[in-house]
Amino acid sequence: MALTTLPISPRSLCFDKDVFMKENFDVDQFVAECRRRVSLETLREDLEVYYKLLRSAMIELINKDYADFVNLSTNLVGMDKAINNLSVPLGQLREEVMTVRTAMDTAVQEIENKLATRAAIRDKKACLQRLMNITHSVEKIEKILDIQDQGQGDGERELTGQLIERVATEFNQLQFYVTQSKGLPLVEKIRPRIAAITTTLQHSLETSFLEGLRTSNRDILRQCLRTYATIDKIKDAEALFRQTIVKPYMEEVLTEAVLMSHPQGLKGLYSRVLDFIPAHCKPLREVTTGLVPSSAQGEVVRGYDFLVNAVWPEVIAGLEKRTPSIFAPGNPSMFHQKYSTSMNFLDAFELECGSQASVKRLRSHPSYNTFMTKWSLPVYYQIRFQEIGGALETSLMSPFNNASDKTLFQLNAPYTLWQCMAKCWVQDIYLSPLCHRFWKLTLQLLSRYGTWVKEIREKEIPKKGTEQTGQASTGTTSTTTAIMTYTSTMTTVTTTPASLASTPGPSSQGTTPSSPLVTMTQIVCLVTDSDTIIDKVEEFFSTVIQPRIAAVGVKNTDVLTDALGESKELISQELPGFGDYIVQQIAEHCVVNLKPANDIPRLYRRTNREVPSKASSYVSATVKPLQVFLEEHAVIISASRRSQWMVSILNVVTERYYSVTDDILTAVKKMEDSLKRLKKLRKGDSGNSSSSGGMSDDDKIRLQLVLDVKQFGEEIQALSVPLDAISTYRQLVELVESAQTNSAQPQ
Repeated sequence: MALTTLPISPRSLCFDKDVFMKENFDVDQFVAECRRRVSLETLREDLEVYYKLLRSAMIELINKDYADFVNLSTNLVGMDKAINNLSVPLGQLREEVMTVRTAMDTAVQEIENKLATRAAIRDKKACLQRLMNITHSVEKIEKILDIQDQGQGDGERELTGQLIERVATEFNQLQFYVTQSKGLPLVEKIRPRIAAITTTLQHSLETSFLEGLRTSNRDILRQCLRTYATIDKIKDAEALFRQTIVKPYMEEVLTEAVLMSHPQGLKGLYSRVLDFIPAHCKPLREVTTGLVPSSAQGEVVRGYDFLVNAVWPEVIAGLEKRTPSIFAPGNPSMFHQKYSTSMNFLDAFELECGSQASVKRLRSHPSYNTFMTKWSLPVYYQIRFQEIGGALETSLMSPFNNASDKTLFQLNAPYTLWQCMAKCWVQDIYLSPLCHRFWKLTLQLLSRYGTWVKEIREKEIPKKGTEQTGQASTGTTSTTTAIMTYTSTMTTVTTTPASLASTPGPSSQGTTPSSPLVTMTQIVCLVTDSDTIIDKVEEFFSTVIQPRIAAVGVKNTDVLTDALGESKELISQELPGFGDYIVQQIAEHCVVNLKPANDIPRLYRRTNREVPSKASSYVSATVKPLQVFLEEHAVIISASRRSQWMVSILNVVTERYYSVTDDILTAVKKMEDSLKRLKKLRKGDSGNSSSSGGMSDDDKIRLQLVLDVKQFGEEIQALSVPLDAISTYRQLVELVESAQTNSAQPQ
């Protein structure tokens, strides 16, 4: 039932009647959608209403065509007889159509055969015409050239430029006809005569061309080159120029004898090669390029490039055959010099080409690729790699030797690293085709140095810490002895040759078995030199490396900068370990001098000493190792490292000082309370625990500690360190002042 026959449904129904006519109608989906709008009872009622409506429409439709349904069988009576009556004439009609079709196919086939015959006749006629044209052209050219039937010229007549051009035009047409008629008997029979014409014409062209070159006659050259282009023999003209003009000159110039005897060596040899261009190629360039002003008077013959196709291949062939020594990579310095000179020659030759199109033809020429591949750049790089990398590895065998130039670096290893990095990009070593390799080598050098620094931190620093711990266990009791021990150590650092101090293995007979492999000065120099490398490498990249990278066409250097940052991070991440070690060692030398502070109660208790008025000597002795360290390394340590290490050392010392002072005050407080309890028990006994002025011994001890702490603060300030930077010092001052204040209050 079509949609148009559906009865009109009431608008009150909860569904659309057209949904039942969809091909993908689904009952479950229909019920689910209707349930969202109405209840199931309402849906059932609406469906019953629509069902009754459809039933009524169906009954009405049947009643409308009922008469046709009833008469359907009556109308079909006699239909078989009618069909039989039609079958006979239809069969006859079919036979007639087949007869006509057969006749038409026969007529079409005859026509196609006649057309094919006509096409064959036409082709034979065209072939005959070409053969007649070939015969006519051969006879015409032979007549112009005075060639006899036997194919031999009389050899007496000289062809003028116009005559040669006329013959070339006719010969070009002859070549076209011969190509179209290839394989025919007449063409094969006449081919010797064509060969004689070709030889005669080529000989005349060569004679005229060479005469034009000898006399520098632009008109003759223009006619000859135009003729060569007409007969499609441009390559022959270029080959003739190469064999007769270029080759003799290059055989004389490109020899080992000239290379060895010329004052300028290879550069002078290339200069003589370049001199050939203005001396022998000027007329041809004027005629073929149109770039020279004098050629404006005549026609420019396009399609020739004598520099690329004649001069350049002969130059390369001569270099390969007669001067192969220039490509030898055994001596890297000579190889670099010859390669650079050759590239300069190549640039000068490209300038002589005169146009971008000519330069592109030069760079795509097979001999150009041959010339570039003759240079063993990978071998040269391997030699330089071994030279530069070997220098760094050699320096790491004695890394703590003094640098030969202490302008930037103190130790041999960092100095050699910087020199090796500079060598990668110096003019006498760097080659632009190896830019990526030298960049990789630069990163490898930094990585190797960073690995070495890591090894020193992981192996030598713990070993040195263990040795000094063993030395500390033997004990140094007095302040003076402690200061002298540190001072002598620093003196030994500055006087002992670094090579001995840095050589691993057993100690020699002249040194003590406990002498450290790496001294304090060497550690300081290592940190300072590493800081210098980290600070300078970015400037080195921007001023030296980046211009060379930009010259080879690399514009986005973000990746390179990130790689360089990773290499710097590899070094910088190891330096805090060295700094912690330095802080620890200097702080231990300072803290050992705090031991006399424990003797202050003994000095004042029941000794009747005067009231203290100045600080103890141990205070200045405590800071003395730090002062000695700073004085001996004043030239080496940078301002930032100096400030960082001083603050760290003083923080450690102040924390230990706070601990010692707190222990003393606690012990004094306990003793004071004990004496007071004892005094109460022995009321009549007057222990003489006070000295002149009525100040007790405990108050004298507290006062002495206050004076010492203030003196310690002055010593810190004398080092140009603000007291605010030492976080524990404020607590230390409050500790001694509060103890003094509390003792002064009446009990």
